[in-house]
Amino acid sequence: MLQLSLSWLGLGPLAASPWLLLLLLGASWLLARFLAWTYTIYDNSLRLRCFPQPPKRNWFWGHLGMAKSNEEGLRLIEELGHYFRDVHLWWMGPFYPILRLVHPKFVAPLLQAPAAVAPKDMVFYSFMKPWLGDGLLLSAGDKWSHHRRLLTPAFHFEILKPYMKIFNKSADIMHAKWKRLASEGSTRLDMFEHISLMTLDSLQKCVFSFDSNCQENPSEYIAAILELSALVTKRAQQIFLHLDFLYYLTPDGWRFRRACELVHKFTDAVIRERRRILMSQGSHAFLKAKAKAKTLDFIDVLLLAKDENGKGLSDEDIRAEADTFMFEGHDTTASGLSWVLYNLARHPEYQERCRQEVQQLLGDREPQEIEWDDLAQLPFLTMCIKESLRLHPPVTVISRCCTQDVLLPDGRVIPKGNICVISIFGVHHNPSVWPNPEELHRADVRHGRDEGGPGAHAAALPRPVRGGRAAQEARAHPARRGRPLAAGGAAERRPTQTPHTSPCRFPGKHRAVTSAAAPLRVCSGRQGLRDPGSGRGWAEGVWCPQQTTGPTRIPGSA
Repeated sequence: MLQLSLSWLGLGPLAASPWLLLLLLGASWLLARFLAWTYTIYDNSLRLRCFPQPPKRNWFWGHLGMAKSNEEGLRLIEELGHYFRDVHLWWMGPFYPILRLVHPKFVAPLLQAPAAVAPKDMVFYSFMKPWLGDGLLLSAGDKWSHHRRLLTPAFHFEILKPYMKIFNKSADIMHAKWKRLASEGSTRLDMFEHISLMTLDSLQKCVFSFDSNCQENPSEYIAAILELSALVTKRAQQIFLHLDFLYYLTPDGWRFRRACELVHKFTDAVIRERRRILMSQGSHAFLKAKAKAKTLDFIDVLLLAKDENGKGLSDEDIRAEADTFMFEGHDTTASGLSWVLYNLARHPEYQERCRQEVQQLLGDREPQEIEWDDLAQLPFLTMCIKESLRLHPPVTVISRCCTQDVLLPDGRVIPKGNICVISIFGVHHNPSVWPNPEELHRADVRHGRDEGGPGAHAAALPRPVRGGRAAQEARAHPARRGRPLAAGGAAERRPTQTPHTSPCRFPGKHRAVTSAAAPLRVCSGRQGLRDPGSGRGWAEGVWCPQQTTGPTRIPGSA
């Protein structure tokens, strides 16, 4: 046997077989990888020290579990935005940092960066991959660009115009159901549930030209979509089930697979039947028949789409896009509409004004239905919808993964490899961007500055929020009949924190850092803004209220 001296390892002369050497090499490789990973984590942590952070639960869990997926979590994000008004650090466990951006100036470098520099973060999106495939939501690079070009005709206003009749019919069904439930003595309605069924009903007709009557009768397909949406959200909150092989061993994983199969089976059947008709009639006759009946739907547009080389989309690609729009379209629109109703109910004076605007537009028209050209004639209702979307955006965050260092406006750098969360909700509730961010309207509305001549309403509300499909459907649906809404509840009290202004207990432990608003000192001690209820510092160990000159300021404040 091969005799080797291992005295250099402190083991003395031993007989070492090749297997022992192989084991030694493997252990050395694992140790080297572990040390390299440890150094990477340490180096990244040092580079992230310039970003403030709220206090952690503990060193191991970090901030995990603090921001729940409910109103309490949104309130926490809102409170953090009052202290960290540009960007702050959030730890998901001991080794997984996330940067949350809540100011437009700091969001801009990420959104303006090339897709290769700041691509989508696929951690959450990967949960939907078995369901949605490589649709616009989950695809990237050349495939995304190619699909985006082919899908553009589907949103031409000539194709969207006939959908108004579908929206009106679906809204009529929902209103009739509400009247029936009210006459039967129902005093409470889950608005989101009813509106979700209405948006799904509309989408099935617009995407598939299929009427399932899901608002009145149960539908397996609709139930599967709602179940998939709930399961994806639930999985995102369970960090140990992020691994596929573990998730699909659980009952939720089995339910997810079954629901995916049901949804795919329905979509595939529609695509096969529509392609069969297209092949038998020919594209010209097919288009002529659709134009005559005014029933060109989303599947038709995808089947007819061709690129510059005459290549169309495969059945798998069409299924991915149809499933993506069924998911994205129903949930976000239902959320936006529900919050519009809620905010109008909380402000009866604005609700009445919207009602009068719609009634004045409709006049003695029969039938009393909103048409395409009417959407531009509802300025105040449009402003209320946009402001509601600011207060309660249907999508609260989007995420990006930095493949290169990204320079921020104040000179700080986001190191490559880090996940950045763009908090849409945080931006919309940032007091340095929106004065009195919790108010539905600015003060000049209440003082009547939006009354008067043409265009005077433009001063009524902030303009950055743009209304998309949710705004279009909101104008077409809930207010078009001019019916008053149920009274809303009183505004909830927002928790308050006050800055802790006592002298810093850690002299000599400051580093100069330039914030978006003012130069501050970063304190390596444990002093900062304090919650008057618990006495804990919201910015413990990061921001010290003591400045080089001038009065105490909250980071990022003017």
